[in-house]
Amino acid sequence: MAQLPVLVIKFGTASITHPNGEPDESVVASIAVQVAALKERYRVVLVSSGAVGAGKSAIRDYKGTLNERKAAAAVGNPILLQIYARFFETHGIRIAQSLSERHHFANRRQFLQLKETYQELWNNGIIPIANENDVVSNLELKFSDNDELATLLAAGFGAEALLISTSVGGLLDAEGNIIPRVEDFSPAIMGFVRTEKSALGLGGMLSKLTYTRRATKLGIRVVFFNVRTPEGISKALSGETGTDFLPQPVSLSSRQKWLSSGSLISGRLTLDAGAVHAITQRKSLLAVGVRRIKGTFERNEVIELADGQNNVVAVARVKRHAAEIANNLGTQNYEIAHADDIVLLL
Repeated sequence: MAQLPVLVIKFGTASITHPNGEPDESVVASIAVQVAALKERYRVVLVSSGAVGAGKSAIRDYKGTLNERKAAAAVGNPILLQIYARFFETHGIRIAQSLSERHHFANRRQFLQLKETYQELWNNGIIPIANENDVVSNLELKFSDNDELATLLAAGFGAEALLISTSVGGLLDAEGNIIPRVEDFSPAIMGFVRTEKSALGLGGMLSKLTYTRRATKLGIRVVFFNVRTPEGISKALSGETGTDFLPQPVSLSSRQKWLSSGSLISGRLTLDAGAVHAITQRKSLLAVGVRRIKGTFERNEVIELADGQNNVVAVARVKRHAAEIANNLGTQNYEIAHADDIVLLL
């Protein structure tokens, strides 16, 4: 029996809360109705912000410091999940909390355990609701925001689509109109980015476009929409609302998708033009093509590969640590990364 496709839906803080940050129960109720209608067609993952807003009223003299945000999230997470659970229960659906940290995606074995847990939840008709584990996440290893978490889940699980709810309902052009369809990320598209973000959330349009570009390169369709639009989720799926970012054709294995999207980057190698050409032809990376080394990475860690103009062209899991590579620069036939462990990002 063929498995249902995976659908990841991300709700930002402003999408599901009142202006004061408290959860808007009418929006959560609408989400439950719409997701219940999709449950027979998709394996659904929800990525929901809003925990900090739900809990910050419990923190005296809240000013938004890192520790205050962590404390507010600790209070707000169960409040938010209880609201989701109450409205999904009316449709006979149970929900599960999934708190993740970046290292869960950096380690392939841990990620596969996460994937197997989600599969068990889906097999039992349970919908996972993902969020970052704010209480214990190390500042240096935090997700930049839930746009990144949603993208990592979508890429790692091979999702058919990633829906991202925004307060404006799509990518806006210079006149403030929603662009209905984006086929590629031209400079003109990136030029429409506005730098402002919600006062409640961490992410802005630049963040969303950055991760959307990565997702479409991995063959995932992405739609920006507004969950407050009547039947917004189903309309986003059918292309009737929001901005539809079309996926690019890819032929990557699930392991390669994980490698390109979910790993922690430990360093960078700058390559000459010959080495860049070689890896684009699906050849292994040799030391003779390396010009500069950045970072103190170890064997089997993931690094970026950049061209002479400092453009990142690929990521790779290396066979040598940084000191070994430095001692063998220019050496012929000294393999740094096998072709199977290199994923192009061009």
